[in-house]
Amino acid sequence: MPKIEFICDPALVDRIPHPDRASKFIPDWFRSLPREMGMDDAHGMPGLSARACLPMADAMGLGAIIPLPFSVESFIHQDTGGINFRWGEDVPFQPIETHHPAQLGDGGPPFHGIVPLKWINPWRIILPDGYSAQIVQPMNQPQLPFVTFAGAVDCDALDVPVNIPFLWTAGDAEMIIPAGTPIAQVIAYKRTDQIRDITARGASVDELNIEKTAKNRKYSEESVYSREWRHRHKDG
Repeated sequence: MPKIEFICDPALVDRIPHPDRASKFIPDWFRSLPREMGMDDAHGMPGLSARACLPMADAMGLGAIIPLPFSVESFIHQDTGGINFRWGEDVPFQPIETHHPAQLGDGGPPFHGIVPLKWINPWRIILPDGYSAQIVQPMNQPQLPFVTFAGAVDCDALDVPVNIPFLWTAGDAEMIIPAGTPIAQVIAYKRTDQIRDITARGASVDELNIEKTAKNRKYSEESVYSREWRHRHKDG
């Protein structure tokens, strides 16, 4: 079975958090939500929270997570008044570097007043021939104080780690981002399996009737999604 493999400098392997299955990085805000809200919804069914939304949970569990290798502190620079970052003096490399603002149009919309940054990623991603990696913001994790730019990388051919551009979204908030915080989600896909034929059309009468029946079941049968419409865990 194809696998995602992460390798790093042997001197780092016992010093930094390892990438792992994304399902192990589900955020506390999601895990702690009760499944039911203690009230009925508009259709008379038990009102459910986001914790019961299987599409959200499935997206958060796709692929692997690359974690922050070292703790990072954001602080206000005394001279410039701008946000800056620091980390332990004993770390073997700096986990954040800056991009030149001109790479995003010198602060033009939508990047006014924003300096583009990048995570220095120590992990090289190894994939089987024919596979690429979609590297994205950890899904459904709005508690993170940054937004990672998405990229698609042919990691079956690239022999160096992929650094990860991001934007700081927490303004002048001063905080510590602990080592192990998810900074990117890696989803491998086979390039030849991409669906490229895209059409848009009006639904037929039969298709509208199928949708109407399904919609009625969605709002009247508890757990119909998990019983009949969720197949990703049944494949392979």
